[in-house]
Amino acid sequence: MTENSSLHQLLAVQRDACLSQGLPTYQERLERIDRLIYLLTANAEAFVEALRQDFGHRAPMQSLMTDVLGVLMPIKHTRRHLRSWMRPQRKGGALQSLVSGRARVEWVPRGVVGIIAPWNFPVALAVQPLAAAFAAGNRAMLKLSEFAPRTGELLQEKIAEQFDSSEAVAVTGGPEVGAAFSRLPFDLVFFTGATGIARHVLQATAGNLAPTVLELGGKSPVVIGPNADLALAAQRIAFGKTLNAGQICLSPDHVFVPTERKQAFMEAMADALAKLYPSLLSNEDYSSIVNERHYQRLQGYVRDAQEKGATVVEVNPAGEDFSAQPHHKMPPTLLGDASAEMLAMQEEIFGPLLPIMGYEAIDEVIDQVNRRPRPLATYYFGQEDATCRRFLDRTISGGVTINDVLLHVMNEDLPFGGVGDSGMGYYHGRAGFEAFCHPRSIASAPGRSPNKLVSPPYGRRFRAIARWLLRREMRNAARRLGRAA
Repeated sequence: MTENSSLHQLLAVQRDACLSQGLPTYQERLERIDRLIYLLTANAEAFVEALRQDFGHRAPMQSLMTDVLGVLMPIKHTRRHLRSWMRPQRKGGALQSLVSGRARVEWVPRGVVGIIAPWNFPVALAVQPLAAAFAAGNRAMLKLSEFAPRTGELLQEKIAEQFDSSEAVAVTGGPEVGAAFSRLPFDLVFFTGATGIARHVLQATAGNLAPTVLELGGKSPVVIGPNADLALAAQRIAFGKTLNAGQICLSPDHVFVPTERKQAFMEAMADALAKLYPSLLSNEDYSSIVNERHYQRLQGYVRDAQEKGATVVEVNPAGEDFSAQPHHKMPPTLLGDASAEMLAMQEEIFGPLLPIMGYEAIDEVIDQVNRRPRPLATYYFGQEDATCRRFLDRTISGGVTINDVLLHVMNEDLPFGGVGDSGMGYYHGRAGFEAFCHPRSIASAPGRSPNKLVSPPYGRRFRAIARWLLRREMRNAARRLGRAA
């Protein structure tokens, strides 16, 4: 049996279950979510160890925080609010003033959804969308990343233990499996990953006219406002930049700082990083780069920046030698005097490098941000004054955090997603439930039907009413525009 035919058979099992069993009840959805919670909590230590092995070294407490505890809270939020989210929404409208009809929106499942998870948070970014899919009443197939093979195999095994293949099933494999998975006729595809791969996924899903949610990344800028507290900003940026060694789609990618404060900011960053990580090589809190390819890519960015005039500051407080390490750890590295022609300013960094650029006026920053594809996030440090407001009003990004990093993604009442090259569609909280649902409109007319008012034959009276309505609306629009009717 080929891999492609095997995938189609798994999809057929889930499709048949959808059609034969109908919409899952509220209790059935809760029970699936509870099994997902049990899967995470019962295997937490095993997931942490698998992640450590896949990365060479991944900080155990950060793995526990991001891939287990960090996803439990959103799932519990979904569980707590599910009943109200499922409730049909009553709607009114112009027609309801004419007839005694009723209208509502019911949130119905899409059916069978495909979830494609990335390698940087291979548990969290598989399980969180799966929870949203279950909440919406769907069945799901997951494609797990080949770049985190031990974690993928473990998650595949535990999903098989907790769920019948008609409810949820996970598959592993390389690019060929991923391409075949993307071409399956799902009712919705949810992809988290790189923008370049997303373009191929979107081409594949277009063949089936499958709705597609893309959660991508991009170069998320940080703006240090004129009145920002540099020590506070550095402390918070340092945390966001080194979490998972910077291998996060929302990682602060580069920093704009007032020219006269640039040197002070670089010193504050070096100090903040040294306090977080007094040593690096043997420090279990500091993660490795996932593999040799990405490690060499990042080293190439540093060499390129240095050749093009950057001030390279390696933050290595213990003076350790990284040349003979068993893993791919890389010290946090500041790239002062960064410029647009450097590779680190052209590609998403996805590592512990931080380009820093000076600016004279906020409009310079706005212009540079708008020259690039729209980022997944922007970060602003300083007072929420006219300068901050101007930056927010003149730029577009998926989300914003002010005076910190990552906070907007932690709030389950906020929709999370990108725009343009950083993605399409939103999830988290109610937005996640709605992303995996179809909002089905239902109208009923137990009394008079408004269609009778507009049914032929059309006589003089109908034409007179239509002309009167047009003239009235034209006069109203002209008045609002200050024009003569």
